[in-house]
Amino acid sequence: MRGSKFIDIKEQLISIPLILLWTYTGLDKLIRYEESRKAFHNQTFPPDLAEVLTYAVPFVELLLGLLLLFQATRWWGYLGSILLLTVFTSYVGLIWVGAFPRVPCNCAGILESLGWTEHFVLNLGLIGLAVWGLRS
Repeated sequence: MRGSKFIDIKEQLISIPLILLWTYTGLDKLIRYEESRKAFHNQTFPPDLAEVLTYAVPFVELLLGLLLLFQATRWWGYLGSILLLTVFTSYVGLIWVGAFPRVPCNCAGILESLGWTEHFVLNLGLIGLAVWGLRS
């Protein structure tokens, strides 16, 4: 009986940072919608894609936070977190190495203050956390 409580607490401790991340970033993009929309349109991809991402990214971030809240859906939340963080980390890596003619960023709130190295390392750590959760 004690072992199952430990597993549940461990799963919750792994998921809490990811829940906070996705809830914070998703809500930040919705609360600062116009600023977020302009930032998406400042990216290096086509305007039509930027418009879709303006809605899709915060929706997916909030959905991942919700999936991670419940044990029954947590596996999907970890998997989605790994996928989305891998996309974000790849993009940050490309920006970091100067692959784009200008430096676009649509980071949420406090993440805007991070340099590219810190952002890259943070994302790798969060991917590791999500992988750990997926394997638990």
